[in-house]
Amino acid sequence: MRKAQGSWEKRILKSLNSMCTELSIPLARKRPVGEQKELLNKWNEMGTDEPDLSLFRPVYAPKDFLEVLINLRNPNYENGDSLSFRTHLGLIQVPLKVKDIPELKEFFVELGLTTGQLGIDDSTQVPPELFENEHVRIGHKVLAEQDSAAAQQYIRQGSPTALRAELWALILNISGQPEDVLYYEQLKTNVIQHDLLVDSLIYKDVKLTASNDDYYFVFEDYLYQVLLCFSRDTSVLGHFAYNSASPPKSYIRGKLGIEEYAVFYPPNGVIPFHGFSMYVAPLCFLYHEPSKLYQIFREMYVRFFFRLHSISSHPSGIVSLCLLFETLLQTYLPQLFYHLREIGAQPLRISFKWMVRAFSGYLATDQLLLLWDRILGYNSLEILAVLAAAVFAFRAVNLMEVTSLAAAEAVLADLSTLKVMPLLQIFLFATVT
Repeated sequence: MRKAQGSWEKRILKSLNSMCTELSIPLARKRPVGEQKELLNKWNEMGTDEPDLSLFRPVYAPKDFLEVLINLRNPNYENGDSLSFRTHLGLIQVPLKVKDIPELKEFFVELGLTTGQLGIDDSTQVPPELFENEHVRIGHKVLAEQDSAAAQQYIRQGSPTALRAELWALILNISGQPEDVLYYEQLKTNVIQHDLLVDSLIYKDVKLTASNDDYYFVFEDYLYQVLLCFSRDTSVLGHFAYNSASPPKSYIRGKLGIEEYAVFYPPNGVIPFHGFSMYVAPLCFLYHEPSKLYQIFREMYVRFFFRLHSISSHPSGIVSLCLLFETLLQTYLPQLFYHLREIGAQPLRISFKWMVRAFSGYLATDQLLLLWDRILGYNSLEILAVLAAAVFAFRAVNLMEVTSLAAAEAVLADLSTLKVMPLLQIFLFATVT
């Protein structure tokens, strides 16, 4: 896994360096004073700026990353001709342990049909308004106690809209102290003073994704502020202690290979890819104060999102999520799985982009926030794979009639009308297992 991650990083760096060379742009430069003043003046309206980014291209897109995962093999695993070999017919060929539906039911027990849920309109056990009123009352109590563990347990049944911002901050241990605001201002100063090549990649990504999204285009300025500051934040480097990836290094000009002249580039060690800004966009609905929004995003990234674009065997890592998704489909919807495989529409080729972005930009925002409630509540990304499988189950009748990858993609092109919680409940608790 580490070896694959290492060679993938080399590819990313090669792509970044070749862009540098082609465009004759340095990785970093100090801005002239006039440019610093100009940027400071338009800090809150960076979206109005229209720099020419036609020559810049995203360093990589999710589909490039998927190809790397498809080619992963375990060199210690003897396939042989025996029938005992896992007859996994999906694209992921690494034999990792993933949960089956009985184990998922046990893990996601609070999502059961007999438990009250926010995001389910017609629960048969308790009238929704009764559950909701009681749930809001308990939510206020949890916030009054400032108990992070209680908040995490509570949010498994969904968060009331009015309490979500505070509950997430409590779970992520973000208190918004004056020193945090000061730290954010220091990052901002760093952005004003220095221009990095990744800034153009961030601009380009926001323009290609969030700016064209009906829900998120209004937050364009927030996204620039948060992502530009994020790229300068060296505290993010701390997460590499438990991440299989390693931060890229750059050398001061003329000192290539001499370690004492090496610096991490970008300073946070994270090179943005196509769609990266969509990790921030939904949070803009909850937090309107830039430094708080920034802290929440940074914490979400170092706890969860980094796992969606690095190669590891962690249960919440993208490789395990892909395998869990394929295993669920192959086990519980075998006819659909084989049909799509036969017509050259491997399901993972369609669902991968949803999982890499944690469904941001694909679901309606209210539904996405209900989904992210559960990521925080269970401290796990496995629910992304379960939802991806549930979407295929929901559209199974239509998918059985398609005869090409393009047609299958068309059936699954619009997820904005889906209701997340009923889909998850039906798939986990009403599927014949």
